Amino acid sequence: MERVPVLKIGDFLLVSIQIDMEDQTALQLQEDLAEKIVVTGCHGVIIDISALDIVDSFVGRTLATIASVSRVLDAETVVVGMRPAVAITLVELGLSLPGIRTALNVELAIEMLARTRTEAEMLLGDDDEDEADQAAVTTP
Repeated sequence: MERVPVLKIGDFLLVSIQIDMEDQTALQLQEDLAEKIVVTGCHGVIIDISALDIVDSFVGRTLATIASVSRVLDAETVVVGMRPAVAITLVELGLSLPGIRTALNVELAIEMLARTRTEAEMLLGDDDEDEADQAAVTTP
């Protein structure tokens, strides 16, 4: 069985699927990605499917599961390089791929994930400051 390589680029993991995704390969990728997210602490996963001519229902569901698992592990997922025929097939199969954002290419996906991360950090930072301000005001 072939494995899909998972590369770390900054705070992101990049998966470029260059082989036909058989069911076992998709399941192995799901396990490998979850492990890599935990080990690296990365906050974004980019899955490049530009080499895939077709995505069946099992692979589509596996992509959705990968996004859900990643989100639970504090990493967002972006799928890039989706061909029109693949998008049409997913819609026809009724697979909306919840939790998966898409981008046209890897560069746009990196920008999207970086922007999302910055916004999240700003929100967390604002909450921490508000709590500190409240604590300072209520302390006798």
